[in-house]
Formats: sequence, C-alpha cells, structure tokens
Amino acid sequence: MNYSIRKEKPSDYQAVFSVIEKAFRDTEHTNHKEQFLVESLRNSFAFVEELSLVAMSDHQIIGHILLTKIVIANEGARYDSLALAPVSVLPEYQGKGVGSKLINQAHQKAKSLGFKSIVLLGDPNYYSRFGYEPAHTFGISLPFDVPLEYCMAIELEDGALDDVNGEVIYPEEFSKF
Repeated sequence: MNYSIRKEKPSDYQAVFSVIEKAFRDTEHTNHKEQFLVESLRNSFAFVEELSLVAMSDHQIIGHILLTKIVIANEGARYDSLALAPVSVLPEYQGKGVGSKLINQAHQKAKSLGFKSIVLLGDPNYYSRFGYEPAHTFGISLPFDVPLEYCMAIELEDGALDDVNGEVIYPEEFSKF
C-alpha cells in the first residue's frame, strides 16, 4: 500500500473530521467526540500546525495525528511537553502501519522543533512499542483518575524527563470534551 505523510492544511479540516469520527465510531472507552476536540484545539494556544499530520493515499486522507502543547507542573516548576491526542486511521486502513508511521513522523517532527517529551492516555499494549512508558515512572500524573498503565510518556531526548515531575495541565479545550 502506498501512502505518504504531510502537514495538515486548512482545506483538509473537513476530511480529517470525518476520518476521526469514523476511526473512533466503534471504539470502547471513548466519548466519540475526538473530532470536536481536534477542531477546538486548532483554535487554541496549544496548537502547533507542524504537529498536525495527515496520511494520504490516492489523494484521500486516511489518517491523522495531532500533538499539542501541555505543561507538567508541580509546586516549584513548570515543564513544557506535548500531548498526543488523537491518532486516527480509517477502519479499512487500520493494521497496515499507517498509525505507526504517523506516530514515528510526529515524534521526529516534534523533536526537530525542540520538544523533548510527549504524554498520552492510551493502550499500553499499542504505545509501548514506540517507547512509551508508564508516566508515573517519571513522576508524571494526569489530573483525572485513570488506570496508571494507560497514562504514558516518552522522552524524545534521552534524560528529558529525569528532573520532571508533576501533574499534566491540559489546554482548557480538553475539558470541553
């Protein structure tokens, strides 16, 4: 299967909305509003346009990934990081490496922009193969209750999370959905 990854453009927004909606339609443990979250995040301070990527096949968008700015904070310090939310692939293209390629390219782009870490809420069986580890091992927690193994983090640079600990502060757009 031939496909490529590129930066999302405003003209892609409607197609991306549809891809996200279809990708999460039959997924458990979701409120099925990821497409609205992405729309909202595009208009926030947390949006980094270079970190919104699409997968293309035959002039059709078949996948999307978004990384947005977050902060990890404790009483004494604040650390910049990114949140991966969501990664979406049309159901008929799932299991063919599209999501993996989106994640790997997003990691490379984030690193090239100077970001040092990413936090996510997701399936540990899937994300551990990209190097994600339980966030609590870095001293990072989420502001809501979830099983610890689903809160994960990755260092894009060795040792980037060595002195980082605290709770993730998400952009307010996350709380709307």
